[in-house]
Amino acid sequence: MSAERERVEAFGRLEHGLWDAGDWYHWGPYLSERQWGTVREDYSPGGNAWEYLPHDHARSRTYRWGEDGLAGFSDVEQRLCLALALWNERDPILKERIFGLTGNEGNHGEDAKEYWWYLDALPSHAWNRWRYHYPQREFPYADLAAENGRRGKHDPEYELLDTGVFDEDRYWIVEVCYAKADPHDLLMSIAVTNAGPERATLHVLPTVWYRNTWAWEEDAEKPELRSQEKGGLMTEHPILGSLEVISDGAPSLLFCENDTNKERLFGFPSTTPYPKDGINDHIVAGAATVAPGFGTKAAFWHHVTVEPGATAVVRVRVRPPTLAANPWSDFDAVVADRRSEADEFYEELTPAGASTDEANVVRQALAGMLWSKQFFYYDVGRWLDGDPAQPPPPPSRLGGRNAGWRTFDAVDIMSMPDKWEYPWFAAWDLAFHCVALAHVDPAFAKYQLILLCREWFQHPNGALAAYEWSFDDVNPPVQAWAALEVFAIDGARDVEFLSRVFDKLMVNFTWWINREDPDGSNLFEGGFLGLDNIGPIDRSHLPPGYTLEQADSTGWMGFYALGMGAIAALLHGTRPTTDLVVKFIEQFALISEALETQALWDEEDGFFYDRLVRPDGSTQEVKVRSMVGILPFLAVAVIHEDAIAYTHMLNRRGAALVRRRQAEIDRLVEDDVLPAHCGEGRLLLGVVGIERVLRVLDRLFDETNFLSPHGLRAVSRYHADHPFELEVGGSVSSIAYEPAESTTGMFGGNSNWRGPIWMPVNFLVISALERYARFLGDEVTVEYPTRSGTRLTLTEIAADLRRRLISLFLVDPDGRRPCFGWVERLQSDPAWKDNVLFNEYFHGDNGAGLGASHQTGWTGLVADMIIRSHGRHVSTIGEMVEAGMLDTAR
Repeated sequence: MSAERERVEAFGRLEHGLWDAGDWYHWGPYLSERQWGTVREDYSPGGNAWEYLPHDHARSRTYRWGEDGLAGFSDVEQRLCLALALWNERDPILKERIFGLTGNEGNHGEDAKEYWWYLDALPSHAWNRWRYHYPQREFPYADLAAENGRRGKHDPEYELLDTGVFDEDRYWIVEVCYAKADPHDLLMSIAVTNAGPERATLHVLPTVWYRNTWAWEEDAEKPELRSQEKGGLMTEHPILGSLEVISDGAPSLLFCENDTNKERLFGFPSTTPYPKDGINDHIVAGAATVAPGFGTKAAFWHHVTVEPGATAVVRVRVRPPTLAANPWSDFDAVVADRRSEADEFYEELTPAGASTDEANVVRQALAGMLWSKQFFYYDVGRWLDGDPAQPPPPPSRLGGRNAGWRTFDAVDIMSMPDKWEYPWFAAWDLAFHCVALAHVDPAFAKYQLILLCREWFQHPNGALAAYEWSFDDVNPPVQAWAALEVFAIDGARDVEFLSRVFDKLMVNFTWWINREDPDGSNLFEGGFLGLDNIGPIDRSHLPPGYTLEQADSTGWMGFYALGMGAIAALLHGTRPTTDLVVKFIEQFALISEALETQALWDEEDGFFYDRLVRPDGSTQEVKVRSMVGILPFLAVAVIHEDAIAYTHMLNRRGAALVRRRQAEIDRLVEDDVLPAHCGEGRLLLGVVGIERVLRVLDRLFDETNFLSPHGLRAVSRYHADHPFELEVGGSVSSIAYEPAESTTGMFGGNSNWRGPIWMPVNFLVISALERYARFLGDEVTVEYPTRSGTRLTLTEIAADLRRRLISLFLVDPDGRRPCFGWVERLQSDPAWKDNVLFNEYFHGDNGAGLGASHQTGWTGLVADMIIRSHGRHVSTIGEMVEAGMLDTAR
């Protein structure tokens, strides 16, 4: 077992809470890459987060709820932060944080305008590696904002490479490596390589600072960083203890305070002549804004002059002052050892049959997952009411965003979808993160799912907070599924974890029944449900009197009921759960009956559609061929004869469902559609019958509809020539196939489920196909692609879909990665082409990466896919459901 695997195993055995200050997880990449323009920092009257604290204010205004930085590390409570600042002698400001456009500035929503990569990481953060490409010419802040502001939603985004700032290779390659000699001895190595044709100088400023915890309370204690005679700085903190921070060479040590520059921003006198931007103003403009040897923010100012192609290295160390006098004697050896341990860890994890390119993708995908851990602090009550030492927020805040969630009070480390574009948790994103994280850091994955359901996260009424912009929105209920996946990947041994999650999800399941099915029809609502405007109308904000009965929401609830039933079955033997298994089978049967009988199924089209109920009681199908109509077939399991007999004995709704499914199977066996073994001792229990599933698959595998070279599209390509229109409340809305960025402005411009390939739903479809395949066996084949004349088993089809998704990231026979699209430098430049980006979604026709560029959260699932594609066996939900139903449903 590798040294890192031993650390991970020990981490999973901690008894006194996850984040023990004495373990290897004390320091980690817990800094956001964007705190400005976020909900928590917004104190505007109207909730205009993007405008209230813009990028131009970020260097000067103190944050309330967290910090940001380049390649940032901090302790788990984000008291002390360490990050990188750079200056190329041409920019108007130091490069202290990633720049990008907010939702109202970008022509397709929020968009980072920089190039950086998470190349490596270990779960304990004993080793992390980060890479950034920084122009030697002036960074084109104004050009990027102006040109993107000029372009409309039908135009492509204007990116940093488009500006020409990287022409002639005039840029710096900056690699930051973190290594730990022990849990409290942190080493930071900064390598800067001159990629340009001429000798150049770069100002490298490793920066350390305290998160401002003193400006919000009356008489709060303020920590201090202070220079020491032997070089570097010292600090004493009541929680962190004594620490020294040192850097090699002979850098100048500059200090200022992490306090707002009120004079620059508001025209008021500042509380200090050395505010947060004091180091910036001193270096860029020569201002007398640095303090004489003390402060709450400090930077080591290195002037690094490098020949073309050469590399210079700056080293930093944060450690207790009691350690050996020479901080550099073992520095390089520790870095080399930790890098070697990372190699060993990923060699164990990566299947033997994986190619070098696949191994690289696995490692970078999981590194991105580990880098995307973030300190998340949000006390909603305090945020609404304001802080004692600050002016009160406007009265409108008290009834504004998240006002009904005063019980929400989070101070923790969480997995974020994207540390720049989505630097906050999202409930359904997090479920997928945990599946990927379980391969490298199962204790953290389990902790995340438990945390989402803790008393200070979950609403007292049972709702799970959706995401920071609106806790009241509803995300797909995938947490039970994720808990089962994590349980399986971790060796199907931690029953206590399943039990803890199950109890809280019971409350959430009841909330869904009570709140999202108000008329008791078992056809559920829920709004956009994570699929931002996948239809022609805003599903979360219908005109008064209208109701939308949703195929996807109803399918999700069948999926939820099945997952909860599976957990209940698996818990049998550790606690009495038989009645709960029955409860979820009964609810599953109700949902199935509703889908079969209440007009969401279109017999002519062979597809599920949402149904709009108008104020006068009339109804209309929303005939959009999208993932909405695919999701109901995800809820399926294979059960064995003991479970069948048990449901018959109860003679309730579950028994009626079993009889209907058994009759359908028997009829299909008699008609030679299915082989005889399908009716022997097992039953395919799906919320949708197998005949309808086969009809849906006919569309799903059609290359003129959903099937693309790189996975399944979110909306059928059929709508490219056949847009769908719908009249609601006197206005007409429409939807067409849009393979790339959406042209609608709904949901802040991030309305992109109208045709691209999305990893999470593809992942779930593949999983469902494998469950169907276990029942149908190799004798049943399906035409794939539709009308091709080729017939494959569902096992072969699932494997091919997985291969198509994996191919997004791999070098193809032409030497190109589809995810890099048409960006030639990413495709061919040796300094760029093997640094993989994990986008939010992908072009529905050519696979180019789109949306957030570091959405490693759910796109990191590609690591799981590569691992499974090489035969690495992981117990699946289907297998566990079969075993659980067989052995425990008595």
